[in-house]
Amino acid sequence: MTGNITKRIEEIRNTLPPQVRLIAVTKTVSVAAMQQAYDAGIRDFGENKIQEALAKQEQLKAYTDIRWHFLGHLQTNKAKLALQHFHWIHTCDRAKLVKRLDHLLQQLEITPPNLLLQVKPLADPNKYGWTIPELLEVLPTFQQYQSLPIKGLMTILPLNISSQQAQVGFEKVRDLAQQIEQTHLPNVTMEELSMGMSDDYPLAIEAGATMIRLGRTIFGERSN
Repeated sequence: MTGNITKRIEEIRNTLPPQVRLIAVTKTVSVAAMQQAYDAGIRDFGENKIQEALAKQEQLKAYTDIRWHFLGHLQTNKAKLALQHFHWIHTCDRAKLVKRLDHLLQQLEITPPNLLLQVKPLADPNKYGWTIPELLEVLPTFQQYQSLPIKGLMTILPLNISSQQAQVGFEKVRDLAQQIEQTHLPNVTMEELSMGMSDDYPLAIEAGATMIRLGRTIFGERSN
């Protein structure tokens, strides 16, 4: 699983525009493999589960320049831990969670992480997130949440779609970000587009992604 991590990272980096941030997705990946990725220059690591992430953060606490990204579905009862232990939360996917995060941030004396809103540009019952019409409808209510630094959008496209469908999906997210930017909400900017994974990241970059989330492409197939 961990062979040639350095080589893979180098090959990926050679294809990336300078404005694109490479996030290494480390769900089920060993700390030793993460250290190899760190030595190869990776500073952004993405985790899907709070408890797994906390254990790894403890083991890697000497690496003080790591930026931790939460990429999994965030349960409301884990929201406080996510706020305290991550620099980015990519999966703000419902109004109840946004309200909860704002409430917690008013109580916690911490630098808030950057938040991304998860959207579904293509119909997919297996994914969390707002549809585009749903997000546009609820977005004006977010101006009441002054504690939340909302920095952009995130998407995960449906499985087993064509490259043409993927391109359409990514372009819809890009166009939505441009539309939201025109609303000029005080705590909402569209600086970041987190979209693109191992199978489709070149299309995401072409459509304007600023963050890509790669696991298998860096670490190889998961063993479980």
